[in-house]
Amino acid sequence: MNEQEKRRLALKERISEKIAELEKYLEEFERFDIPELEQYRQDIQLKAACERYFEKIVETIISLTLLLIRYKNLKRPEDEEHAFFILFKNGIISEGFAERLRDAKDMRNRIVHNYITVDDSIVLHAFSEEIVKDSEEFLECIKKAL
Repeated sequence: MNEQEKRRLALKERISEKIAELEKYLEEFERFDIPELEQYRQDIQLKAACERYFEKIVETIISLTLLLIRYKNLKRPEDEEHAFFILFKNGIISEGFAERLRDAKDMRNRIVHNYITVDDSIVLHAFSEEIVKDSEEFLECIKKAL
C-alpha cells in the first residue's frame, strides 16, 4: 500500500469515528425532553445542556465536512463556512442544505461566543425542530459520498 492509499484509509477511518461520534451526540441529545419556551428559559441547566450538545453536534458536522473534503481531494475551503458550499458544488449536498448548515454554524458561534443576545425562541426551534433532522440528513449525504 502506497502513502496516498494509507492516507485515504486513515481519513476514512477518522470519518467513521466522527460519524459514530455524531450519532452518539444525537442519541444523547434526543433523550432531552425539550419543554415549552417559558420552561426552557427558566431551566438554566437544561438550557446549558442543550446549548452544549448543539455546539458539539455542529462542531462534529464541521469536522466531518472538512474530513470529507480531504478524503475526496476537493478544493480546500477558505474557511469553515465555505466548506459546506464546496460539498454543494461537488453534488454532495444541496445549496439550500449548505445554507442551513452555515446557519447552524452561525448560531453555534453566537451561542458559544455570545456575539449577540440570541432569541431563545429561535434557539429552541433549532433544538426541537432542526438540528436532529439536519444532522441525520447530513449523515446520509456523507455515507453516500463515501
